[in-house]
Amino acid sequence: MNNPFRPRGHGHLDRDTTLTFIFDGTTYTGHPGDTLASALLAHGVHHVADSIKYGRPRGILAAGAEEPNALVQIEAPFPEPMLTATTVELYDGLVARGLSGRGRLSSRPDPARYDTMHAHCDLLVVGAGPAGLAATLAGARSGARVILVDELPRPGGSLLGTQELLDDAPATEWVSGVVTELAACADVRMLQRTTAFGHYDDGLVLALEKRTDHLGAAAPAHLSRQRIWRIRARQVVYATGAHERPVAFDNNDRPGIMLAGSARTYLNRFGVLPGQRAVVFTTNDSAYPAVLELADAGLRIAAVIDAREEVPEHWRTACAERGIGLRAGHVVTGTSGVAHVSRAHVAPFRQARLGDRQGIDCDLLLVSGGWNPAVALFSQARGTLRHDAATGAFVPAQAPDTVRTAGAAGGTFTLAGCLADGVDAARRALSTLGRTGGTVALPTAGPLPEGAPGRVLWRVPSPQDGHGQDGSRQFVDLQRDAVVADVLRATGAGLRSVEHVKRYTTIGTAHDQGRTSGVMTSGIVAEALGVDVADLGTTRFRPPAVPVPFAALAGRNRGDLFDPVRVTALHPWHVEHGALFENVGQWKRPWYYPRAGEMMEEAVLRECRAARTGVAMMDGSTLGKIDVQGPDAGVLLDRLYTNLMSTLEVGRIRYGVMCGVDGMALDDGTVIRVAEQEFLLTTTTGNAARILEWMEEWLQTEWPDLRVHLTSVTEHWATIPLVGPRSRAVLALVAPELDVDNDAFPFMSWRDTTVAGIPARVCRISFSGELAYEINVPAWDGITVWEALYAAGGPFGITPYGTETMHVLRAEKAYPIIGQDTDGTVTPQDLGMSWVVSKKKPDFIGKRSFSREENRRGDRKQLVGLLPADERVLLPEGAQIIATSTVPEPPVPMLGHVTSSYRSDALQRTFALALVRSGTERIGDTLYVPLDGRTVPVTVTDPVLFDKEGTRRDG
Repeated sequence: MNNPFRPRGHGHLDRDTTLTFIFDGTTYTGHPGDTLASALLAHGVHHVADSIKYGRPRGILAAGAEEPNALVQIEAPFPEPMLTATTVELYDGLVARGLSGRGRLSSRPDPARYDTMHAHCDLLVVGAGPAGLAATLAGARSGARVILVDELPRPGGSLLGTQELLDDAPATEWVSGVVTELAACADVRMLQRTTAFGHYDDGLVLALEKRTDHLGAAAPAHLSRQRIWRIRARQVVYATGAHERPVAFDNNDRPGIMLAGSARTYLNRFGVLPGQRAVVFTTNDSAYPAVLELADAGLRIAAVIDAREEVPEHWRTACAERGIGLRAGHVVTGTSGVAHVSRAHVAPFRQARLGDRQGIDCDLLLVSGGWNPAVALFSQARGTLRHDAATGAFVPAQAPDTVRTAGAAGGTFTLAGCLADGVDAARRALSTLGRTGGTVALPTAGPLPEGAPGRVLWRVPSPQDGHGQDGSRQFVDLQRDAVVADVLRATGAGLRSVEHVKRYTTIGTAHDQGRTSGVMTSGIVAEALGVDVADLGTTRFRPPAVPVPFAALAGRNRGDLFDPVRVTALHPWHVEHGALFENVGQWKRPWYYPRAGEMMEEAVLRECRAARTGVAMMDGSTLGKIDVQGPDAGVLLDRLYTNLMSTLEVGRIRYGVMCGVDGMALDDGTVIRVAEQEFLLTTTTGNAARILEWMEEWLQTEWPDLRVHLTSVTEHWATIPLVGPRSRAVLALVAPELDVDNDAFPFMSWRDTTVAGIPARVCRISFSGELAYEINVPAWDGITVWEALYAAGGPFGITPYGTETMHVLRAEKAYPIIGQDTDGTVTPQDLGMSWVVSKKKPDFIGKRSFSREENRRGDRKQLVGLLPADERVLLPEGAQIIATSTVPEPPVPMLGHVTSSYRSDALQRTFALALVRSGTERIGDTLYVPLDGRTVPVTVTDPVLFDKEGTRRDG
């Protein structure tokens, strides 16, 4: 009740409710409606943290998102770093601490929920201040669909922080009436605690809604904490207001130095006086309403320091009536204090550089250097800016037909002007949609005192200038600890662009996006270079305009929804029969099927033996499958694959390789010709989505004239490879209508038939080198067919096998896996697959790159086999290969690396595949693999190590 910083009769707070919070280990109290910053100021706490570079004490400068200093780490109820105390709504149980620019992520998962909403509207209004509310009202009365978004908990914007009158009543009464009317409109959606942060093409605006942040631990678990709104608007009105501009002077970073407009906001919105004795330093009229309202509320104003020589008489009179001394033509040259400002040093503007200064004791220094329209979103929408010499601000100049600005965001700084501007902007926006803005009778604002031009002042000349310390204590970007001297050093190094200066000094790259430092920097650079700031301009504004949590951007795309666990139709059977799984892309694929007491190596050798000597089966459903249909399907495939596909006959299958434009192998698989205008191609499991996107990109952007449609059908089919010398006998039992003889059903052909009574497509394809069939049935019939095959193969000792066995079988035959035996630098020729590159086709993707000198070098890395001298040694995949038996001094010349390495039941030893420089020329040579402090000798061999003649393929 006796708190000197909480005057009665001010603020929009619930003073009957007390909230308790902890900051830097000390317990404080506040009220609903407070921010963390206002609650700290209500206890006289200005010092929030120390600066990131110099470790200087830093306090609260502003009252909103433009705050550069007051970064905090929330510790409870859940850790969250890098939030501004000015935008954290106070709640009971909040625990926080100040940050020096670096936070700490939580070590435990965030329990909160996040989501995304999509909305469409005729008119989107950003900002619920006077201009935004007037624009929304005009839009609502026209019958248009309107969305209003605003970052504050309640509408009103700047009116919440002033004592402005409308129709001789508090402006907040007009706000309440407008909000009541808007709430009754079915086509109007008002989103509070919602910050628009990005404007993108086609009227897409992204906004972040903080739904339960202000509730803390009391937030309902079923509600999302934050929500991303993706709003498609036909027209947008930005009524985003303006940010007050500071002035650089010596030691302008001490706690207790604050923007004058922010101090006014703390009084009128939060009921807080941020100090007891203040000095006000201004260059314009806007600080005087703050001076008068703060003085009337009990703040002692020691002096008003106005940089202008001429100050309007009504301001002089108002100050005199309150006993406030006013010094025109003076500036603040610096401050004194340790952890808080204690004195402002004042001198006539013309004598500031001479060090002629007078100290005025104070615990609060309020600064106003003018106002910068908040044009980040407008600029993201490709709006252009012009410099207003009278105010020193960059204001909107030209905008796209779908974007308008209103109020202070457009350079209008009077209340009456903002109201009229809002209605006019809405009407102009709606007229482009063929609508007439609704009639709005604007309230009458209070009388406007006669104003005087402001003085554009970026920095106060320092007594240190010319003594080797020019601007070394004049801070431009408080968060980055960047000073005027840094800017002058950049221009002295030859930098002439503000974009370059920004990167040289890091000014404007912190969380506040240069809201208080950007235009000031442009002004200082312009003065240093002797150019017009209008020609210099500002840095570009890029989204997000405010920091956005990654959790909010992810929304519900987390855990299984971010990286879905995909399982095949046969997955329950694999689980029931003890399979262990590996992740392949997003799929859970059976890795191997261990029996009791078996280790992985034993299980894999057993599965390999069954596939080579009897019969085995695996789940191949995850292979990517893309259906290609249309009159030009063959043309498209000829352009994508290295070999010719359009000549493939219906009923036949062809192996193919796709290359990138650089000629490097991109993917491989089979192509089935289903009908004259239909093909079905397969891809590697992990590449399925990538290859579909690759094909669509070419089809849609380069060859839109081709009459082709692509459809992913991966999950439509269950695919079961049946492998081994006894596979023909097993298939004959479950597909009695199918003639499985070699002559009737040759290799690389397919037949439609029934398997276990289910319609199926059976392909003669082998990825193992053995007699094999790939049986494709609709996914929902997969279990039926699998179990029928398993039962029929029982007498033959049928064995299910997993991906590890598949890798061993294909490696023995040197069938490469793209992405494992290739690394983005390997051509088909490097893989020993020149035969797959057509010499008949005039062109295909990657063909021209084959003729590049780099791709024709004789010392390129080529796929070979490796046999360790010690047949028991299993080489690690990725191991490097050298030419000498001892490892030479660095840099060690590497010949290549191991791509695949396995233990083989068929070979009765270990073996590997490798990419080796000039590999085919080294066959028969001995090379070495460094391993565990020694080198392992290996013999380079042809990559095909088993059944090179291919006699086993037909059984």
